[in-house]
Amino acid sequence: MLAKSLGVRTVTIGLTIVAFGTSAPELFVSLVSALKKAESIALGNIIGSNIANIGLVLGLSAIIRPLKADLSILKKELPIMIFVSLVLYLMALDLKIVFLEGLILFSGIVLFTLYSIHNAKIGDKRVEIPDKKIKRLNNIVLIILGLFMIILGANLLIKSAIFIAKEVGISEYVIGLTAVAIGTSLPELAVSLVAAYKKEGDICIGNVVGSNIFNILLVLGVLSMITPLSISPAFLKVDFPIMLIFSFALIPLLRTGFVLSRVEGLVLLAFYISFILYIFYI
Repeated sequence: MLAKSLGVRTVTIGLTIVAFGTSAPELFVSLVSALKKAESIALGNIIGSNIANIGLVLGLSAIIRPLKADLSILKKELPIMIFVSLVLYLMALDLKIVFLEGLILFSGIVLFTLYSIHNAKIGDKRVEIPDKKIKRLNNIVLIILGLFMIILGANLLIKSAIFIAKEVGISEYVIGLTAVAIGTSLPELAVSLVAAYKKEGDICIGNVVGSNIFNILLVLGVLSMITPLSISPAFLKVDFPIMLIFSFALIPLLRTGFVLSRVEGLVLLAFYISFILYIFYI
């Protein structure tokens, strides 16, 4: 409602405000993980969340209703998502991400935000602005309250994840890639499922693309500026390439008439389930 009162396009809402809001759990969970010296959970959360956003979130959303993609996403934001994923992979080749690299990533999110604001002009597809004055103050208060609850939830999630990892004997690396990543992707899933049901494919796809960009540039940028991140060879050999494969997979899928069909959604979901099973049984 706060975004709609500004009169911006739905795709812009999905790429910025919605994407930033749904990336808040990844940000706080990763920060708490780093502070608790659980770097594997922090990094696994980001990589796993980006994979889940495409395979699980877009897959399920397309199954509910085929998703119509805004052409601008294909030409502009999707290439940006793939580019920042490749940059992250190149940064990780030396098995660490240090302050300077984090600063570069964070600078990227500043530029992306400015770029999105510049492109936030209302085009042919307009967001319907309510006739009555929207109570923006109430919405701002709700946003602040929501962020506070996210911080509390992040702390509880990491405590539980570390406990489960120790008790069951599953590595923090696997917990971060699966349980924690799925948990922090639930906001993206909820927003995208509702958007798909309401035939708002722009918000659904924009949310996922924007969230993946925010996860890499904002979350990992801030995280690596606070503390250097060590990357295990397993992440580099398996999980980073899988994240890139899922990212590149959107190009041919969305070019099919700019629609992500139910069948294509099933394919994405099937590959995501296969990834989860592979992680647990390697």
